[in-house]
Amino acid sequence: MSPLLYKIAKKCLFQLNPETAHTITLAGLRMAERLRILGLIAGTPENDPVELWGLKFPNRVGLAAGMDKEADTIDAFGRLGFGFVEVGTLTPRPQPGNPKPRLFRLIPQEGIINRMGFNNHGIDEGVCNIEKQSTFKGIVGVNIGKNKVTPNDEANHDYLSCLRAAWPVADYIAVNFSSPNTPGLRELQKADSAARLLAVLKAEQSNLVSDTGKKVPLLMKVAPDMEIDQIRELSRVFLDGGLDGLIATNTTLGRGGVERHPRHQEAGGLSGKPLTKRSTEIIQAFAAELGGRIPIIGVGGIMTGDDAVKKLRAGASLVQLYTGFIYKGPNLIGDCVRAMREQSPAAKGGEA
Repeated sequence: MSPLLYKIAKKCLFQLNPETAHTITLAGLRMAERLRILGLIAGTPENDPVELWGLKFPNRVGLAAGMDKEADTIDAFGRLGFGFVEVGTLTPRPQPGNPKPRLFRLIPQEGIINRMGFNNHGIDEGVCNIEKQSTFKGIVGVNIGKNKVTPNDEANHDYLSCLRAAWPVADYIAVNFSSPNTPGLRELQKADSAARLLAVLKAEQSNLVSDTGKKVPLLMKVAPDMEIDQIRELSRVFLDGGLDGLIATNTTLGRGGVERHPRHQEAGGLSGKPLTKRSTEIIQAFAAELGGRIPIIGVGGIMTGDDAVKKLRAGASLVQLYTGFIYKGPNLIGDCVRAMREQSPAAKGGEA
């Protein structure tokens, strides 16, 4: 995409409420894809094929969950060049999320604070939307969560319901138990709770493989707000429980680097450039504990191709974009693919 074209579009969109801008952007992408002009605007997607979990990714750069919550814009994001698209978070039942306003730009710091709260139309509609997508040839991940009204001691039922519903259409399934915007959700990251949840989901995964003949990798997404002791405990849980993959990280409750912004005290998770360093540190810490036995998808503050390379060097096998995509535009996808492809010998070596 022409940098000038995105600069103009961004200037217009940034005059709007962030959530309104998000809705308009997705609608515009879907329209451009239906009219078959999105490819002309976006150009040819970059290739850097990689195989992981038996899945063939066209390139290492994916769209993080939270952008395409309803799974109705997959084809368009694929046309922009993403090698994989993670949709959701989807919950068993529809829910409105938290009261508005709930999304805030911190433009000087290239950050975003959100407290969306898993607003979505429910897993059944999400699955139907995935089935309607027709042109995307990459990998589709389905990010699942629990409903806000479901108590933590019954959360297993929500995750199981979503796992079963998503199974036929998902290439991988990501368990979101680390969002800061559902009260008490991060309690599930405690080692004993995480072990119980993982055991239940792995047992059902095994049943579904037997019933369908299809293997869908199970991933879990962790928060960046952890100390090394918790990272070690969770790593042991993940290794003992047979987790297929890890996504690191979700948004942070920290406000380092944005303290002077008038919106810094808004409740919610912070993403974007202020998270870059911390998310990379968490990836590196988990990679050291996991010893290469569980692949990692790195996400959090990727604003340049060099940021993506640093995630790979820290131990990630793939990366995802969200806030960087908003601030930098679609060209960031190709920048990251090329940077990682050029540095692949060093990146694949996992050096820090």
